[in-house]
Amino acid sequence: MSAKTKYEAKNSVELAGLLGLSKFDAAELEFRTELNSAIIQKFKAAKITQAELAKKAKLSRTRLTALLNNNSYGLSTDFMLRVLTALGYRADLKLSKIA
Repeated sequence: MSAKTKYEAKNSVELAGLLGLSKFDAAELEFRTELNSAIIQKFKAAKITQAELAKKAKLSRTRLTALLNNNSYGLSTDFMLRVLTALGYRADLKLSKIA
């Protein structure tokens, strides 16, 4: 049996590098991860059910559940912004220079 090598990524750029992804993929991964985390935080604070939020956002509960379980694979950024809006929030855009 061969020994397994353990890798650790401290941020999305390092993770993208370990996965062989481009800097563009890394930027998207970082943005979507931050947006997903913010949605989960605001949902927990809202004290409403997933069914109520899905109805309010006019979205499928199955897809919403995936998002709230931190799985945004296959979900558009538009979808994520619709959920955020249904929670009563909007995203503010902040741009920063890549180091």
